[in-house]
Amino acid sequence: MKRNEVDRSKLSPGMKQYMEIKDNYEEELLFFRLGDFYELFFEDGILCSRELELTLTSKNGGLDERIPMCGVPFHSVQPYIEKLVSKGYKVAICEQLEDPKSAKGMVKRGVVQVISKGTVVDYEMLKDYDNNYIGSVLDFNNLYTITYSDISTGSLYIMEIPKTQEKLINTILSLNLKEVILYDNSNNDLINLLKYTYGIEVSISNEYLENKYEYLYKEIKEMRYILGIKHLLYYLVVKQLKELDHISGVEIVRPDEFLEMDVHSVRNLELFETLRLKERTYSLIWLLDKTKTAMGSRCLKNWLANPLKEKDAILKRYDMIETLRTEFIVKEELSHELEEVYDLERLCGKAICGNLNARDVLQIKRSLGVLPSIDAKIKQLGFEYEFSDESKLFELLERGIYETPPIGLKEGYLIKDGFNAELDELKSIRSGGKDFIASLEEQERERTGIKTLKVGYTKVFGYYIEVSKGQCDQVKDEYGYERRQTLTNCERFISPLLKEKEALVLNAEEKIVELEYNLFMEIKEEIKKEIFNLKAIARDLASVDAIISLATVADEYNLVRPEILDVRRIEIVEGRHPVVERVSKKEYVSNDCMMDEETNTFLITGPNMSGKSTFMRQLAIIILMAQMGSFVPAKSAKLPIFDKIFTRIGASDDLVSGESTFMVEMMEAKNALVNATGDSLILFDELGRGTATYDGMSLAQAILEYVNDKIKCKTLFSTHYHELTALDKLSGIKNVHVEAYEKDGNVTFLHKVKEGSVDKSYGIHVAKLAGMPKEILGRASEVLKYYEGSSKEALVTTSEQVTFNFDVQDNESSPVLDKLEEIDPLKCTPMDAINLLYELKELSKK
Repeated sequence: MKRNEVDRSKLSPGMKQYMEIKDNYEEELLFFRLGDFYELFFEDGILCSRELELTLTSKNGGLDERIPMCGVPFHSVQPYIEKLVSKGYKVAICEQLEDPKSAKGMVKRGVVQVISKGTVVDYEMLKDYDNNYIGSVLDFNNLYTITYSDISTGSLYIMEIPKTQEKLINTILSLNLKEVILYDNSNNDLINLLKYTYGIEVSISNEYLENKYEYLYKEIKEMRYILGIKHLLYYLVVKQLKELDHISGVEIVRPDEFLEMDVHSVRNLELFETLRLKERTYSLIWLLDKTKTAMGSRCLKNWLANPLKEKDAILKRYDMIETLRTEFIVKEELSHELEEVYDLERLCGKAICGNLNARDVLQIKRSLGVLPSIDAKIKQLGFEYEFSDESKLFELLERGIYETPPIGLKEGYLIKDGFNAELDELKSIRSGGKDFIASLEEQERERTGIKTLKVGYTKVFGYYIEVSKGQCDQVKDEYGYERRQTLTNCERFISPLLKEKEALVLNAEEKIVELEYNLFMEIKEEIKKEIFNLKAIARDLASVDAIISLATVADEYNLVRPEILDVRRIEIVEGRHPVVERVSKKEYVSNDCMMDEETNTFLITGPNMSGKSTFMRQLAIIILMAQMGSFVPAKSAKLPIFDKIFTRIGASDDLVSGESTFMVEMMEAKNALVNATGDSLILFDELGRGTATYDGMSLAQAILEYVNDKIKCKTLFSTHYHELTALDKLSGIKNVHVEAYEKDGNVTFLHKVKEGSVDKSYGIHVAKLAGMPKEILGRASEVLKYYEGSSKEALVTTSEQVTFNFDVQDNESSPVLDKLEEIDPLKCTPMDAINLLYELKELSKK
């Protein structure tokens, strides 16, 4: 049964209410609160029963046919929502807006929040070390405006990029947006690419929020920025019902202020996840992240994703690391105290637009508890951080909240004794009533002489007096007992005195729960008043945590402070790839990288498996670490400041978009050639290997010449086209190679980079190491000798691919060609084709 096929006039009042609410949330899965359950009906129920592996049941909603339905308990709904959102569904939570006990007629219900991939607030559903960005994209003729926010932390950014779909996709992927809001659905290519190729949720909204949160853009003069902010805010506030009072301002991001990397370079250098397993472990951020807080981890990731270009800012971070390494005792004390700090950024977000509970409030209190000590140590180090005084808020939370509160806010036991006089009085009444009931059991035993008499309690019947079956005949009328329940081995009674005290206790209990909830809401309001201060504290603590992490890594992995040069010169002595060094079971071989101002390009040759790619990645990673403000893995390093890094490393088909290895290779190379400047770094690893030899070599040479002569940036270009080594005659190109030692047919890779070139790749030796069958290795050696005996000069001088020539004179006939002329391929059956092939083979022998 489908919802749009229903005769609504026959529906029960409850189902009519459901249908009216669902009409406003067509795209969302509506979790409709009924008592202790969230229920889903019609198509929502069928879909959720399948996705969540729930039993599909049905309900009589006034129709002749029962309505399909499934449900989940309200107190354990979180895992179900998390699973649906992770699969790309949007969830609308419909709550009871009034107490069913006091409601007249149908209980009022309404959607209180909408949850999607980009608007998750409860940090149980989020990764500690990653931001959860949602972004709006507006098209302004020659450029795109991208406004993006992580509402779990209350951050809001805006940036502009040139209008190309390639650049837009690259930016969306680089920012790791979980959800994108477009103005219209006219660009189907973009929508399909985002949704089905990259798994990014896409929503459409063509409205702008007016007359709310104007303080965010009142100082901004650029109308495009204002429209971008209003476009995103409309979706968040009106469509997703989010409160955004914790967003204190908007940061305008200018990409040219940071070192730029495209998404391919980030992936190829394995900055945040490995290429093979797509996991964080063994990536560069895995190595660098020694932070103690979730917000520090996110801060460090942001530093690595956006390396600095301003020399003074870089040197400032170096100085802080230097100070921490000198004051190592203070550093260790700070590190231990930061372990007591919870995720204040996301706790602030939860206080405004999430379900802040008492345990969350305790986390805020504990974080504030160590703040004075952290503040004192930071001042001792001379760091320029100023924390606001939150002692009053800490004292309020210390006086107010129990140390072990329940998760729910309407279960009682939230507020401490002594916080509120009325609450203390109610607790006294409840305690007195419970004490009386506890003593009533002894009194009744003495009065009746029934030794097995007990006083108990259930939620259904309340307090009762229980007498075993064997002593029920001792219950007399004068006791005033009234039979309430008969069980197999006992009878349960109530008495007027018991009911009087029960009413006293239960009324006090209800009032206590209600009053504690109200008092908690008042405490929450006090927290909300300090949100901007708490966010500022969180931001500074995250920065301190990140810099301590870099200092710790510098100590653990023997990193050195680099020197930033104002000239285009690279001097790295004994540089290392920090991740490979860390995980390698063999002793790591360090390498120098010396490129003076006149040298633009290193043309790298050497065997497979010798370490060419590692050497190239190593240089890029040292540069990235240096410009993020970290010490670097080398004996010494002198580096200029780079503006962009481009890489073309590895080969992989983009099967989803139907692009071959070579097409992907050429697109990534083109991106570097078009966008690189003289201050960029380009890494090209075996460019051109994805096509025919002559084509590949010709392209490789042309690209190498263009980069060296036109762009003139620092370039590492590895190749197996040994003919290209002749290009070292050009100014700016220098041959280097990775050494290998061969003896008795066996090869040892030395992984050492030396000047000059080599003319062997040792590919067959690598195949031998991989365990290739001996028969294949032998045949490969024979073929190699043949090719090595051929004229290498032909490889350099010819630019044509191989052509087939039957060498038949025009005036001569050929039986094979004559037969081919007779064949109509469209009329051939498979058996005919086999027979014709055999016949052609026999003719060719003649």
